[in-house]
Amino acid sequence: MYQYSSGEKLLQLCHDQGKDIAEIAIIAEVENSGNQKEQIIDWLKDQIQVMGDSIKKGLAQDIKSIGGLIGGNACKLQKRLESGDTFCGAVMLKSISYALAVTEVNAAMGRVVAAPTAGASGIIPGVLIALQEEKAYTDEEILHAFIVSGAIGKIIATNATLSGAEGGCQAECGSASAMAAAAAVYLNGGGPEQCLDAAAMALKGLLGLVCDPVAGLVEVPCSKRNASSVANALACAEMALAGITSFIPFDEVVEAMFKVGNMMSPALRETAGGGCADTATARNYSRMLHERRD
Repeated sequence: MYQYSSGEKLLQLCHDQGKDIAEIAIIAEVENSGNQKEQIIDWLKDQIQVMGDSIKKGLAQDIKSIGGLIGGNACKLQKRLESGDTFCGAVMLKSISYALAVTEVNAAMGRVVAAPTAGASGIIPGVLIALQEEKAYTDEEILHAFIVSGAIGKIIATNATLSGAEGGCQAECGSASAMAAAAAVYLNGGGPEQCLDAAAMALKGLLGLVCDPVAGLVEVPCSKRNASSVANALACAEMALAGITSFIPFDEVVEAMFKVGNMMSPALRETAGGGCADTATARNYSRMLHERRD
């Protein structure tokens, strides 16, 4: 049996079976679902295709969100990248612009992959597709990295939560950032321990992040929060690949995240009752939106 419910168990399986995280995760999914490996792989390829399509659509200038709060930001950042006069390298800036693109498509009611949630849907495609374009990774390598991200998400979902309503945005953008960090490490040849170290550091970096959507819409601060979570993921991947380890093990960070979520006020868990949603500007916008609907 290749089933795992913790990072510790996943590492043990990798060591005992002489396989990497992607190999363990796909075998576990075959066992768990009863589907053939080829069926699962085809489904995952479809998800990656949707991710790429959402990036392309989001880079169009005519994308406008339902609430009118975001749209066109991905295109603006892409133009800055093309200017060559930037602080960030191509991988970082492209990842950020791609993350914005996906979130803009989501906010316009377009088709995205909720990996792990719609509110955090820009982070994994932003990292994976930008890395493929800039580093020439093969489709198969990207597929395996996507599987690694899923393994990390599975552990978080099993032991904590991926829901902003339950755990705040640390459970959404934090989890997605951890998943993307592990995937990036895997792509660069990092071992299972390094993948989990990157995931732990990424989740720690966003520990306590609240979920405070203005007017209850998944637009502000959600879209730009995806962008900063991409930067967090890549920074943590670089640290792990450099040999920097997480003092707190991944499983304990997940446990801490869940406890922090339980301690959060309901106003900070997707209710639009606190944080950015409770600022004067946000309240004025919310009133205007409700008046328009009435």
